[in-house]
Formats: sequence, C-alpha cells, structure tokens
Amino acid sequence: MDLKTLRAGLALVAATAFLLTACASSPVSHVLTGKQRPPIDPAQVKIYASPPAKYEEIAIIDATSSGSGASTEQEKSDAVIQRMREEAARLGANGVIVQRTGYDRGGSTGVGVGIGGAIGRSAGVSLGVFSSDRPRTGHGVAIYVAPAGALPSGSK
Repeated sequence: MDLKTLRAGLALVAATAFLLTACASSPVSHVLTGKQRPPIDPAQVKIYASPPAKYEEIAIIDATSSGSGASTEQEKSDAVIQRMREEAARLGANGVIVQRTGYDRGGSTGVGVGIGGAIGRSAGVSLGVFSSDRPRTGHGVAIYVAPAGALPSGSK
C-alpha cells in the first residue's frame, strides 16, 4: 500500500469518526410548555419526587447518562439528574419534578473500518469502536416555584 492509499484510509477513518460524533444524540432535550425565564445557577434548582403545592410549569425535560463517563448505576443516575438540573437552570426553572427514570432501549454501538494491502510494501489502517453501555434516562418537568406569595396566572 502506498502513501497515497494510506492517507486516503486515514481520511476515511477521520470522516467516519466525525460522522459518528455528529450523529450522536444530545444527552438532554426539552419542550417548552410555559414561559421561559432568565437562566439561573444550577445549584439553585431543587429536585422534587412529587409536585409542590403551587408551581408554574416551564418545560418537559428528557435526559440520558450517555457520554457522561459514568460507570456505576449511581453515577449514571447522578449524571441524569445533573443534566436535568442544568437544563432547567438554562430555562430559568428553579425546580424539576422527576416523573420517571429508566434505561435506554439500546445499549450497544459498533463501528468498524479497515483498509489493508500488500504489494511490495504493506500497510494498514483500522478503526474499531464498540460500547455496551446501557445509559440511564430520566423524564421530568421543569418548574418555577415562586417564593412566598402569589404565582402568575397559569400556575398550579
């Protein structure tokens, strides 16, 4: 394999890696269901297992631990909650009602690229990626809970 073929193989590997990265889904998403507010510090976002007495709904949030580097179940859960907290903060919500957690249906990814040859000289290029990670997922509602006092219209 000559140098030109080797370079073409490396370009193919780089393009494949770029496409895999570009096609990866976002670890968090939201759908606005209310009025977005100015962003706040994620540390100010409270996590609720059940709805507080009065609140204003801002958005529905979905998050996954995918790509977080978490390996234990607790780390995956923590990553999901942290991503939900950060997304809520970007939307100006000061709370998240966690409605459910679970696991992504997928869990395995595989990619393989190989180039080789032997005419006079030999050279080869290969790339292999495989992950059997089963990401944790979470679904919740980003909310705004007003400090003591009345909430704006549309609140529950």
